[in-house]
Parts: sequence; structure tokens; C-alpha cells
Amino acid sequence: MINKYEVIETNNMVAHENLDVRTITIGISLLECIDSDLNKLNENIYNRITTVAKDLASVGEKIEREYGIPIVNKRISVTPIALVGGAACKKPEDFVTIAKTLDRAAATVGANLIGGYSALVCKGMTTADEMLIRSIPKALCSTERVCSSVNLASTKTGINMDAVKLMGEILLEVAEESKDRDSVDCMKLVVFCNAPDDNPFMAGAFHGVTEADAIINVGVSGPGVVKTALEKVRGENFEVLCETIKKTAFKVTRVGQLVAQEASRQLGIPFGIVDLSLAPTPAVGDSVADILCEIGLEYAGAPGTTAALALLNDQVKKGGVMASSYVGGLSGAFIPVSEDQGMINAVEAGAITLEKLEAMTCVCSVGLDMIAIPGDTKATTISGIIADEMALGMINQKTTAARLIPVIGKGVGESVEFGGLFGYAPIMPVNQFSCDAFINRGGRIPAPIHSFKN
Repeated sequence: MINKYEVIETNNMVAHENLDVRTITIGISLLECIDSDLNKLNENIYNRITTVAKDLASVGEKIEREYGIPIVNKRISVTPIALVGGAACKKPEDFVTIAKTLDRAAATVGANLIGGYSALVCKGMTTADEMLIRSIPKALCSTERVCSSVNLASTKTGINMDAVKLMGEILLEVAEESKDRDSVDCMKLVVFCNAPDDNPFMAGAFHGVTEADAIINVGVSGPGVVKTALEKVRGENFEVLCETIKKTAFKVTRVGQLVAQEASRQLGIPFGIVDLSLAPTPAVGDSVADILCEIGLEYAGAPGTTAALALLNDQVKKGGVMASSYVGGLSGAFIPVSEDQGMINAVEAGAITLEKLEAMTCVCSVGLDMIAIPGDTKATTISGIIADEMALGMINQKTTAARLIPVIGKGVGESVEFGGLFGYAPIMPVNQFSCDAFINRGGRIPAPIHSFKN
């Protein structure tokens, strides 16, 4: 039972501490849509999405009105399109038609974003996988809502370095295609190691093949709530600090659990998971970096940052798992640069570098996220950064990712404005020493020895 005190407390968190439910995401299997005829495949996909998700926007708005809890995005994730389109697509341009169908279907049902324009290539690439990857620049630049992800590595299989090399080239192509808009479409593309099947957050969401026909996943937010709670225990020891974070994470997750159950009931679709991730926004007071400062750092990036982030991530998970029986997705703390005003401040102050961000990703839930880099960065250098991030995930048996934005025509000292939830980002310097010979070797980096457990 939820008592009167909890209702008042939740209302206060919504009104004054930037608490929101970041997304309700419907995962939809498209396996039944597969057809060798491309036109029929596109028709099947459109009909499937618009049937299953027809009430997504209206139900989300109804829950917002009934409970007074903001739901920022209503989203859809689908089966990785490389699997769905393999039988019908004979060239990359064929896959682009599917991207346009996804975009049209998402617009019809009022979804903000649709994820799943994806390929899973951690061990090798099929012909369909490679065609989809090569279609990504045209697909993203000819759609508004479609998001793309590619899983390049896993603890069990190692790192597909051929795919890593290719993705460095593809990312620059996406940047070039959208250079008239500050390479903004790169925001809709992310590469993963150990990608989860049930992630509600974009750009990495896809509906895994282990999932049911349709599922409801919810992603919560709440950095502002955690920071406000920590302000009340300023100067206390670590035991008090940790207990405060756990209790606050419990409260935030309960809100997500409530929304997930209601959305599941009203849509008639099974509840999947609540993703515990603290997802920041550019709004003042809604920053993960500010939590780190409240813990005791002058800026995110100062000595002690990785330890503070590890503490925060662990306590969020410990508190969150008590509030929901089904926790999944990424679940931890996002540290995107452009979407977090505190992170932006740290970059502008010179407190944080790309290398420090990489170290922080060893203990956070995602990785190098929403980082703008100079547009003249070489493809092999981008691939090297991606390879480093994949290695962290592979060795540490965790999900890591990279969402880099090479901004064509801009360099260090300049910034780029994305707007809305995506904020703005200073262009960060990149190590200029070459890794060409490493990236050009080809093949696969083997899985670590601790992956061999069966």
C-alpha cells in the first residue's frame, strides 16, 4: 500500500526535484513479419507496429494525468532489423526502406523514438548485418525517429575488430550526411559491448529475440531527487551517504514500477522491466555530475571521481532492486556529456577529459555517451576509441557503449547545440597519436579466459 506521506513526497519530487519517468517503451517482436518480398515485409512491419502500439501515446498521457507523474517519452523498440530484413533485402538501400517504414509507423502512433535498426555482430557479420550497417548513414539521415545500434563485442565472444573498424567509418559517414545540422544524426547511433535485450533507453533499445511478442519496459530518472537527498546529509560519513542513496533510489524506482504496472494493465501488454538508470537532462538540478560534486568533488573529473561514481552506481542498484521484482536494461548512472549540465561545466572547466570519462565507464552503466569530438578525427582513431570501450565491457563482464559525435567543420574550443533533452556539448580533444596499424589488422580479439565457464 502507498500511504499519504509517500504520495505527498512523490508530488514534491515531481514539482521541485525534476523527478520523471523518462520513457515507457513498448518492445515489439517483428519476427512474424518476415517475408522474402520487400514490399510485403514493409507492409507487415507497419501493420504490426501500428496495431500493437496504437494506444501507446494516449495511455501514457492518461497515466500522467491520473498520477501527476511526467512521462517524458513514449518509445518503441523492435527486433533487430538485420534479422528481420535478411530474407528480403538484397542491397543496403533495401534496408533504408525499412527504416522509413519504422519512422512512419512511429509517427502514426505518436512515439517519440523507435529503436531496433540494429545488428548483433559481436562474433561475425552476416551479409544482412553488413548491408544494414552500411545503410545506417542514409537510414538515419532520411528519418526523424529511428535510432540505430550495433553490438560489436561480448564477454563470451570477444571483440569483432572488423566491425569496429567499419563502425568508425560509418560514424564519419553519418556525420558527413548531417553536417549541415552539426552532424546531429550521430546522436541516434550507438555501439555496444554486451548489449542487453530489454533496454528501454535510446539509441540502444532493441527488442531481443529472447523476449515475448510484446513487452512494456520503463526507464526512470531522478538525479535531482538524489542530489536533494544528499544535501540533507552533507558532511556525514559514507555509511549515512550510502543509506541515503539507497532509500532515495527505492522511492524513485517505486514510481517507475507503478507506471510500468499501470501501462501494462491499460495496454494489455506484459510488464517487462524497470531500468534503474539515473538519466540526467540539461535542466539545472537534474545532473549526475552534480551528485558527484555533492558527494565531495569540486568538479566531476577531480581525483576520486571514479570511486564516487562506483559508490553511486552500486547504491542505486541496491536500493532499486528492493523496489521492483523485475529490474533490467542498463540500470545505473548515465554520464552523457551533452545531456548533463554538470558534465558540460566540468568539460568547460578542464576538469574532465576523454580518458577520465573512459575510466569512469568501468563503473557506470553505459559508457562514452553523447561526446562531441572534432569533425576531422580519423575513422581509425574513432575505431580505436570504440575498441577501448568494448574491451572495458568485455573484461569487466558489463555493458559498455560509445555514442560519439564527430562534428564536421568544428574543432576543440567550439561547441554544438542539439536542443531539448540532448542539450549542447563542447568539442572535446582526442588523442592524436595513430592506431592505424592496430585497427587495420582485421579479425577478432578473443574472449577473455574468464568467459569460458560452461
